[in-house]
Amino acid sequence: MSDDLLINQVGGVLTLTINRPEKRNSISPALVEGLLEQFRRSRGDASLRAIVLTAVGDQAFCAGADLGTGKSFQFDYSEPRLPMPEMYRLARSTNVPIIGRINGTCMAGGMGLLAICDLAIAADHALFGLPEVKVGVYPMQVLSVLQHLVPRRHLMQLCLTGDPIKAHEARELGLVNTVVPKEQLDEAVNELVSRLVDRSPTALRRGKYATYAIEAMSFEESLHFMEGQIGLLAATEDSAEGQLAFREKRKPRWTGR
Repeated sequence: MSDDLLINQVGGVLTLTINRPEKRNSISPALVEGLLEQFRRSRGDASLRAIVLTAVGDQAFCAGADLGTGKSFQFDYSEPRLPMPEMYRLARSTNVPIIGRINGTCMAGGMGLLAICDLAIAADHALFGLPEVKVGVYPMQVLSVLQHLVPRRHLMQLCLTGDPIKAHEARELGLVNTVVPKEQLDEAVNELVSRLVDRSPTALRRGKYATYAIEAMSFEESLHFMEGQIGLLAATEDSAEGQLAFREKRKPRWTGR
């Protein structure tokens, strides 16, 4: 495994840390391959409850593609699935919530990494942007995961001007859930993760799946789909246990089944 991605699992929490601080934690092929592998593996780990995605230091979460290589936009088009989009697909299909710990500047492809997180907490000094037009390209792949997070006109402004925004504006636009002083970032992330770990893993797993499944459906299609999902979820052990614990006024004992 490349040193570009640090991997640490404690109990049910997997932390993936981008480790390229000398390159402002920009994206490398090894980093993408590492994320692909970890997202694949996560599907088979029944003990996993949450994934935290972050980066080394407090200057940059991810500055996007490493333009210094001169090969950032050279792809093997004989392959129908490119690495970054495939990584987006795998992130969507993970069984647990992905929490973005946004420790610094988040630009270009970094915004794609932010967008694949289900929840995100940012340090208040972080900047966010899509500066691709300044180097003659456009956030084509990133838009596939950003388009449902940011209102259209604001998204177009980010794309067409390439100008950055500050953390509190990013929160107003829906890019992140919470903004905190950098000294409180770990505390805020840990508190959120602890709440998620305390919830039914079955409900989180099936809930995440269903939420993304209906994203492109019509109103009627989504209702038909969800009618089946509620019945399936109600038939699980966790559903029965959660309702029993509520009636008995005690903490649920989740089995994840």
